[in-house]
Amino acid sequence: MLQLFLAEGPAFTGLLITGLISAALGAAGAVAFLVLREKTVLATQRARVHEEVAEAQKKREAILSGAEIEAQKKLLETMNRFEQETAETRRELKELDRKLAKREDNVDRKMDVLNTKEKKIEDQDREIVKRREEADADRAHASGLLTKQKEELLRITKLSADEARALCLRRIEEDVEREAGQKVEAILTHAQENARGRARQIIIEAIQRYAAEHTSEATVGTVDVPSDDMKGRVIGREGRNIRAFEKVTGVTLIVDDTPGIVAISCFDPVRKEIARLSLERLIKDGRIHPTRIEEIVEETSKEIDERIMEAGKAATLEANVNGLHKKVVETLGRLQYRTSYGQNVLRHSIEVAALCGIMSEELGLDAALGRRAGLLHDIGKALPHDLGGSHTKIGAEFCKRHQEPLAVVNAAEGHHGDVAAATPYTPLVTAADAISASRPGSRRESLERYIRRLQELEEIATGFEGVRQAYAVEAGREVRVIVDAVHVDDRSTLKLARDIAKRIEETAESYPGEIKVTVLREIRAVEYAR
Repeated sequence: MLQLFLAEGPAFTGLLITGLISAALGAAGAVAFLVLREKTVLATQRARVHEEVAEAQKKREAILSGAEIEAQKKLLETMNRFEQETAETRRELKELDRKLAKREDNVDRKMDVLNTKEKKIEDQDREIVKRREEADADRAHASGLLTKQKEELLRITKLSADEARALCLRRIEEDVEREAGQKVEAILTHAQENARGRARQIIIEAIQRYAAEHTSEATVGTVDVPSDDMKGRVIGREGRNIRAFEKVTGVTLIVDDTPGIVAISCFDPVRKEIARLSLERLIKDGRIHPTRIEEIVEETSKEIDERIMEAGKAATLEANVNGLHKKVVETLGRLQYRTSYGQNVLRHSIEVAALCGIMSEELGLDAALGRRAGLLHDIGKALPHDLGGSHTKIGAEFCKRHQEPLAVVNAAEGHHGDVAAATPYTPLVTAADAISASRPGSRRESLERYIRRLQELEEIATGFEGVRQAYAVEAGREVRVIVDAVHVDDRSTLKLARDIAKRIEETAESYPGEIKVTVLREIRAVEYAR
């Protein structure tokens, strides 16, 4: 291209050169301008940096000045606090020094006191040694005098030492025995009076707290018959109906001329009740024949079994006795159909249970165990008669067989005194049994039997030598015996009362509760002044 430009001529070359020079000058000016501007900017920045540095130095001086002031302030506070703590420490040290000085003074005083006491103790020891020596001398002198006196006494009494010792011991024993007998008698009298009063109070409170109906149920042994024609149907053709009825029920039907009733005779009260209900249903139904009799008796037997179980459960609930064996509950329910002197035995057992529970609580015993023993004490009366033995014995064996506690077994066997009481619950059952049997309205007996029992008691008492008169009082609960004061002395009255009571137990007919025997002896001197 340069060759092209050179070929165009000198003019064009001159223009080109001029242009290049102009361009070079313009570029140089631009460069100079840029350099000048950069210098200006740099100078400005340096001035700003100097200002910031100056400002920072001012701030640093201000910060350093403030920090120095704050440090001086904190230093002053620290010095003040240190001076306060130092002053407090000094005060404590002074107080400690004062206490130590005081303790040292106390120790010094105590040491002086101890030294004084030690001196006193040494003086007392010397005095004791001196007195002991004097006492030994006096004892030796007294022993010599005593020996001389013994020898003189033995010479005067003409007794040996062993004989004199035996005589003194015998007299001392007599005096001690007399005093001991008096004290024992006083203690026994006091204990008997208190025990009698306490027992009376407990029994009265038990009777007051327990309230029950005085009426008692009796087992019915007759069935109403609407007409004589129905009696004939009960007997049946050639007596087949009555024979079938007696065979199935195990009772004896008595169909006589008594109008309107048929009597049922059976020693088993449960069978008697089954027969009574069965006969009532047969008479009401009207269809009386051997097959129907068997059906009715079977249905009635099941119903009676249910009633027995319900009666047993109701009795346990009423008496608040739990945990009985099922067989025991069933046997207990059978007492519903047993009576004793007209008193329902189940009601009697429930009443005895309640009384035993109350008395057990008063004495601090187990009330639940007392109720259990009272409820089951007569359970032997519900057992079959073919077992043999009294109701107390078979009842105790029954309770033992069903794992009843010892207190229950002993109460069942010993509440009539057949065996000794092994637990405190047996006398409680005995007392509750007597209370339940003797309270008004609990039992019924015929007038003839009542009079015969009173006469028997009086005859037993008058059969003894020295008895002038005997009276059965308080419905046969007590026998008062008047003896001849010439033939019977005071010492014999107690033996006579015991013998009469024993004879009543052995020979008298069964009687409820207990009978008190009171023997009276007195001497009356009568003279007239004229």
